[in-house]
Amino acid sequence: MTNPFLTLEGVSYVLPDGRPLFSSLDAHFDLQPTALVGRNGVGKSVLTRLLAGQLSPSAGRCLRSGRVHLLHQRSTPKPGETVAQLAGAAPVLDALARIAGGSVAAADFEQVGDGWDTAARLAAALERQGLGGLAPEHPVAALSGGEAMQVALAGAWLSQADFLILDEPSNHLDRGARARLCEQLQGWPRGLLVVSHGRALLDTMARIVELSPRGLRSYGGGHALYARQRAHVQAQAETRLAQRKHERRRGEQALRVQQERRERRQARGDREGREANQAPILLGGARQRSQASAGRQAQLHDALRTRLDARVSEAAAEVAPQVEVVLRLPPAVSQGHRLARLDGVVLPFAAAGGQALDLQLDGRPRIGVVGPNGSGKSTLLQVLAGRLPPLAGHCRVQGPVAWLDQHHGGLDPARSAFAQLQDADPGADPAGLRTRLAQLGLDAARAELPSAALSGGERLKAALACVLYASRPASLLLLDEPGNHLDLESLQALETMLRAYAGALLVVSHDDALLERLALSHRLDTGAARWRLAPW
Repeated sequence: MTNPFLTLEGVSYVLPDGRPLFSSLDAHFDLQPTALVGRNGVGKSVLTRLLAGQLSPSAGRCLRSGRVHLLHQRSTPKPGETVAQLAGAAPVLDALARIAGGSVAAADFEQVGDGWDTAARLAAALERQGLGGLAPEHPVAALSGGEAMQVALAGAWLSQADFLILDEPSNHLDRGARARLCEQLQGWPRGLLVVSHGRALLDTMARIVELSPRGLRSYGGGHALYARQRAHVQAQAETRLAQRKHERRRGEQALRVQQERRERRQARGDREGREANQAPILLGGARQRSQASAGRQAQLHDALRTRLDARVSEAAAEVAPQVEVVLRLPPAVSQGHRLARLDGVVLPFAAAGGQALDLQLDGRPRIGVVGPNGSGKSTLLQVLAGRLPPLAGHCRVQGPVAWLDQHHGGLDPARSAFAQLQDADPGADPAGLRTRLAQLGLDAARAELPSAALSGGERLKAALACVLYASRPASLLLLDEPGNHLDLESLQALETMLRAYAGALLVVSHDDALLERLALSHRLDTGAARWRLAPW
């Protein structure tokens, strides 16, 4: 396949609940490496499934050439899932095992096809991801989030697809794996579409396409150029909105003046008719004609108001909504207050190589926890949050702690974000809770859906709301990859919120740009021979 492509022609999609997600999309994707961006919940993941042929559009058509491989967003592993299954190699490996055991079934040979070297190719692909020696039968549940994503990426390269569609492939990856991903994407010779909000990854793309409720808009390549062009588009949209609002005010003022003049003319006519002692039948006819004229005038005024309102609404739809997070202040903590102390703590799951950890948190430290995948960063947060006991040593934490895990495990998938926020703050005014969710980008309709029906970014926002707006604010905030899944506007809002957070903070992230914007005081490096706490 020399020129793979994906094309959208008038594509629309309506959700099962009848809500239109997007309509009349036209786009063409070819060998030019392209990133797809957009706000959480706008439909990016649905669009990738349409492009890959896993969903059918409600209207229009999707054209594709060659074989398409779609890497879905990673959340929690499937029960019993193995490395071979996650990499997509299990069917061929299972057939090879049956053939090696004596099977002569045609279905097994058909399944293998030309893939007699699949085991070797899988091993080589895992080696390139830094996971050399990982067995195909190894359970995915025993891997870190980053290691699981690397296995999925190994499967993408192994697929030999004509067109790759990768949905948030840098989530959970450590610094080295992210650099390796960017290098591999730049060397990919065929079609490529990447859904991402990672600024470093966006900088490697030749084109960025944004999906919004208004449709698809193409920008130049690289995050910096995209940000400048988008800011210019938004400035123009805000100017148009201000102009439409000004036009509406002037139009309404002109209508009021016309109404007042008409009422004065009618009053003057009635007065002159009475003073001229006109017959009642003549006065009644004049009044009827006046009322009919007033009715026609009112209809014209209503139509004009409708047009003015529609012009304002159209202009407002072009302006991106702002994401806002307003925090309660945690309890006051003095600089000398002891928040947590770890003495000789050995983390579960052989994290940190089984080494003992001594750590003391006093006052209001702001610590970025960094290190390679599988080094124990997430496990450390779970021990501090009281979710896991240490294998050895003692962990003492004083004061309320809030923990947000990278898989949003604190959310009940069957219940709505609004219901769970009510549980976190039972005494709050329901209208105020809805406002807080709306400020995070979850409108009334989305806030009432089961959490499982939300996008990854929307679930993260719901989990954030339950942590940050709890009735008892935390003195120690533990965040595990909080930037994963968030759109660019929400990520910037998160950065602003965390800079203003007055309590102690431990944040695990592989996003260097995020960490640099959080005004951190210390770095806890889990990748050294011994964990090392040093000034940021």
